[in-house]
Amino acid sequence: MSHLTEAQVAHFKEQGYLVVEDVLDPEQDLNPVIEEYAGVLDQLAQDLYAEGEISSTYDDLPFGDRLTKIYAESGRVHAQYFDFSLPQQNVQPDTPMWVGPQVFRLLRNENLLDAIESLIGPEIYSNPVQHVRLKPPEHLCPVNEDTGRVQIGATPWHQDNGVVTEEADETDMLTVWFGLWDATIENGCLEIIPKSHREGLLQHCITSTDMSRGFGRHIPGKFLRAENSVPIPLKRGGVLFFHRLNCHSSLPNNSDNIRWSFDLRYNPTGQPTGRSAFPGFVARSRSNPESELHDPEEWANLWHETRHRLSQDNDNPTFHRWKTDDPRCA
Repeated sequence: MSHLTEAQVAHFKEQGYLVVEDVLDPEQDLNPVIEEYAGVLDQLAQDLYAEGEISSTYDDLPFGDRLTKIYAESGRVHAQYFDFSLPQQNVQPDTPMWVGPQVFRLLRNENLLDAIESLIGPEIYSNPVQHVRLKPPEHLCPVNEDTGRVQIGATPWHQDNGVVTEEADETDMLTVWFGLWDATIENGCLEIIPKSHREGLLQHCITSTDMSRGFGRHIPGKFLRAENSVPIPLKRGGVLFFHRLNCHSSLPNNSDNIRWSFDLRYNPTGQPTGRSAFPGFVARSRSNPESELHDPEEWANLWHETRHRLSQDNDNPTFHRWKTDDPRCA
């Protein structure tokens, strides 16, 4: 694709988000990632079967059905096994993650970077706040015995600026969200509040009596204009770009298959990422192309080295600013 049009950039600035169809080629860009993850799921199945946690590897099932069956029978959501990031606490030398070459190539996709360049400029840094989301149907998802909630479900209302540290408050951080498969209202696509990026950083709570959706770190409903929200279904290849202060959440997965998406961040090189304990890299530089990272193995090594360092570190890094006992959350 070419860079974004002036009208598209204007829409992003005005509304705080932008949907662009056909940024990614499903066959060339997405299918290799899906194939790579099939191997990851196969390894998880083999490991759980060997440990006696599941009665079969279910290798006769399609990917989504297989993952859902394995989660249900093991009684656990194994999200970390697939993620290309680390958890924010209790990192161990063997904490699972997936930093495969096809994932790296998608982070550096040229069409994706063209669009990103139109929004944040030509010096593009891959911010390490990044995740893969594999959400099973809620009616088939394991339940947390302590809370009675599904272990992974709808994402509560939040701003991406609200899940990083204060050092990134002036960072021009861009969120890039897309589905590996179609993201629909039924299977839990994102929902956003247009123009909410103009309202600044809102109060986030760890817990509160005013939960509007999901659970975890969230903006209580009393601080939101949720009645103005709009769902954003996306076909494969389409991408949703949004501002770091845009209020968004995800709908519950009420379908019979998983919802599978990538949730990426980029910012201008040199600006704080808001998660300095994790490694990013220069994805594009018009002024200094030699600074770009092109080697997927080197990227993987950055994460492996980070895992080792954090597993040896007695002091956990800070990942967010919000206090559990904040009186505004009462």
